[in-house]
Amino acid sequence: MEDVLTEIPPPSRFFQEDLNNFTPPLPPLPSPFLLFSNPKLDAPLRPTLLIVAISSPSLSVFHHLSSKTLIGSLILPEIPFSGNSIEPSLTDKSCNIYAVNDVDGRILVVSVQCSVAAERSHAVAKVLIGEEIIPERVLILDSIQNRNFRGKLPPDETFAFKLETSAARKEGPSLLKDVDYFPSGSMVDGLPAALLSRCQLKNIKGTLCVSWPEFGGSAVPFIQSLLQKNVLPGMDFGLNNGEDGYSWFSQNRNRPFDSELYT
Repeated sequence: MEDVLTEIPPPSRFFQEDLNNFTPPLPPLPSPFLLFSNPKLDAPLRPTLLIVAISSPSLSVFHHLSSKTLIGSLILPEIPFSGNSIEPSLTDKSCNIYAVNDVDGRILVVSVQCSVAAERSHAVAKVLIGEEIIPERVLILDSIQNRNFRGKLPPDETFAFKLETSAARKEGPSLLKDVDYFPSGSMVDGLPAALLSRCQLKNIKGTLCVSWPEFGGSAVPFIQSLLQKNVLPGMDFGLNNGEDGYSWFSQNRNRPFDSELYT
């Protein structure tokens, strides 16, 4: 007679995915929101140009722009504040909003220094565009990802491509008139794609600029030159070859999404 206590139990009649039905679902994440330093700020803000810096080179360029004022932040509840410095730093996991001190004072820059999970991209895009911030034009700066590009990417060359909404194409001269369109067969995903889709939905003149290389010493001056020539002529970005900090930032920024609420 078999010993029921020591006999190997039969395999479960449930599949692994069926066992998950017995565990309670995770609570939904709170929605991202904007927090402004001046509570009396007239809302919604209506800038002539909203620049969203996502790529490491563009973040470095705008970090060293002296003629800007911190006016608020985008708060993602899943991103912990621990480890951030008091003054804005390239090593922070933050998403700060700056006003560029230009003649009109109507240019805003959003520095996305934290990884935004794919499932949160549309929620972030909705908060940044069309509700509390209603821009006339949007410029999104990101890097070309190897996995999404159809073709070879030479490591020793610098170049950029663009994608535009219907409203931007109908307007006439492009914001980046010297930049070619993103080649067919390549794709963009994540937060940049969500932001451009949001612009298309709200009939806003939106341009997505993706550049190569993603990292490296040549990437920063290339983006700076592109902005000075097409977007912010005459703007002093205050960058020089002696800047450190970018090398650390470029090597550590695009690590896998780390959040206490996703572990």
